[in-house]
Amino acid sequence: MSAASPAAAPASLKSDAAVISAVGFAHGTSHFFHFVMPPLFPWLMREFSLSFTQVGAAMTVFFVVSGIGQALAGFVVDRVGALRVLAFGVGALSLAALGIASAQNYPMLLVAAGIAGLGNCVFHPADYSLLNRRVSTARLGHAFSVHGLSGSLGWAAAPPFVLALATAWGWRAGAVGAAIVGGGALAVLLLNRRQLDDTAARAEAARRPGGSFAFLSVGVVWMCFAFFLVSVMAFGGLQNFAPPIFERSYGVSLAFATSGLTAYLLANAAGTATGGFFASRGQHQERLVAAALAAAALCSIALASTAVPAWSLVALMAMMGFGVGFTGPSRDILVRRAATSRFGSGAYGRIYGFVYSGIDTGLAIAPIVFGHLMDAGRYSGVLWGVAALQCGAILTALAVGSRSRQA
Repeated sequence: MSAASPAAAPASLKSDAAVISAVGFAHGTSHFFHFVMPPLFPWLMREFSLSFTQVGAAMTVFFVVSGIGQALAGFVVDRVGALRVLAFGVGALSLAALGIASAQNYPMLLVAAGIAGLGNCVFHPADYSLLNRRVSTARLGHAFSVHGLSGSLGWAAAPPFVLALATAWGWRAGAVGAAIVGGGALAVLLLNRRQLDDTAARAEAARRPGGSFAFLSVGVVWMCFAFFLVSVMAFGGLQNFAPPIFERSYGVSLAFATSGLTAYLLANAAGTATGGFFASRGQHQERLVAAALAAAALCSIALASTAVPAWSLVALMAMMGFGVGFTGPSRDILVRRAATSRFGSGAYGRIYGFVYSGIDTGLAIAPIVFGHLMDAGRYSGVLWGVAALQCGAILTALAVGSRSRQA
């Protein structure tokens, strides 16, 4: 399969830039909403008398709905078009944020989390379909890099943004601010709707063989799913609980502990940008992924040991984030080659939707598993779990690389 559909080949630099920018901003918004609720955990726990496990369960609802929906959303993308599906997703995220802001009890929070998960489920199948169909072949590598970078920046922007609003005007204001961010993303999509229209590309792709459910019979597709599940589950432990872990394990302030997570997310973005220069070199992307994840796992082990000084938290989290971020572009190329080489461009949405639903599955499991460890006071156990999962991701990445070359 070629790197892009024929419809994408003659695209101009201006058109490519518009598509990459709009899709990147939407992707950053989806990642931003991953961190709307976790920074509000301290307020929500006091407001509704909740435990760590209960607030973590709200994120589980988010990612269970998103994971199931993502596997199905790919079929909708292939049928009705990526732009319509993407606009629906952004709108649902904004609605969910307003639901959080108006919540009067725990069940209302769970409903809002479910609506947010429904909005979040569309992004990977819609984003990757648009990039593959509307960006020219020569610029696809840059498109994947920007896509990953924007996601990392969305993660990094949310905690300080939401915390600043919540500290100044209350936790409900933090949620309202998130809804406004979603509205801005929807406006960007509508302003660029001509460049994002993939009707012609979908019509041409539909005439090619491939699609349906045939991809589910290919083992490497399931390996790609497993890779995302274990690697992102490791991130889920940090996403939800890194600040309270460091506050309790190292005796630092919550603000300093939160800065460690922010450093991870910013370094993750820098690692993604750097990794883009190496991702398309050679045929052994899995080696880059394995090496970078090994470095990240060593940082997790150092933090879990609690033997390092408290002042080193930010540096170690930054190094871990850089290592994980560095794998992003290589990971996307590795998964793309392994998962779509047999089925043609007509199956972009459903293949990406299924494989990347491993992300939501991992993020749904993480709050429950690690929440129990937090409630039991085993804070360093979360970090040991993160390290173990990163090692598991190394093994699955190597397996994906080996199988894809055989295919």
